[in-house]
Amino acid sequence: MTAAAEFRGVHFRYAQAAGPQRERFALDDVSFTIEPGEILGVIGPNSAGKTTLIRLLTKVLSPTSGTIFVAGRPLPQLPSRAMAQQVAVVPQELPQSFPFTVEQLVLMGRYPHGGGRLFETDDDMAIARKAMAATGVLDLAPAPLESVSGGERQRAVIARALAQEPRLLILDEPTAHLDLRYQAECATLLHRLPRERGVTILLVSHDLNLAADLCDRLLLLAKGRVMRIGPPENVLDEALLASAFECAVTVEETAIGRRVFVTKREEVSRKTPV
Repeated sequence: MTAAAEFRGVHFRYAQAAGPQRERFALDDVSFTIEPGEILGVIGPNSAGKTTLIRLLTKVLSPTSGTIFVAGRPLPQLPSRAMAQQVAVVPQELPQSFPFTVEQLVLMGRYPHGGGRLFETDDDMAIARKAMAATGVLDLAPAPLESVSGGERQRAVIARALAQEPRLLILDEPTAHLDLRYQAECATLLHRLPRERGVTILLVSHDLNLAADLCDRLLLLAKGRVMRIGPPENVLDEALLASAFECAVTVEETAIGRRVFVTKREEVSRKTPV
């Protein structure tokens, strides 16, 4: 079966940053696949390369060398419209001033399928309503985005992505600005999507416990390199995480699975979930 996406020997290097002490960030020899129907979580410390990975996969950046494939096709061969029909992105947040209703936002996801037409068809409306129903925001369709809660807004953004009917859904810190209730709602929704919608998910998250709970596999990045990829139980290794995050880490077995804690080196008895 063709991978949903694949990085094959990908290298990337930014231009030299200002200042004599600044090093050029680089991704070095990154290779991995995203299998159809799975949720792959990308974890790692700040400046590990997680955002760069998303930018490369969405053609915002181009590799210095190596090849990225989407649905078996080299990324440079995919025109922008075809790319948008394959891949949808849920960003961390929308601009605060975004003067549209929930329904208008979701219908924006139909643009790659528009073929230049100016108005939505009945099929577009039906697909958008189905996406809103799947994310629990159908009742909010006429509501201005500025009037809904943070969790409802995030679910509307996910609905817009689903309305694109992508094969691959990329989520960048989808719960970063949500309280506990909406984090739980978002996690439940994401867990259902591969089974109910046949969507493959690439999830980028700083929350290691959320990623461990949701993802079939984890990819640990540090300093632009893949340190390990595999099932959560193989990646959530104390020594490996301590090396990647450069801090003391405790991984404990609980009734619901492995939980990751960071502990200060001088005060190991106090634990903070990562």
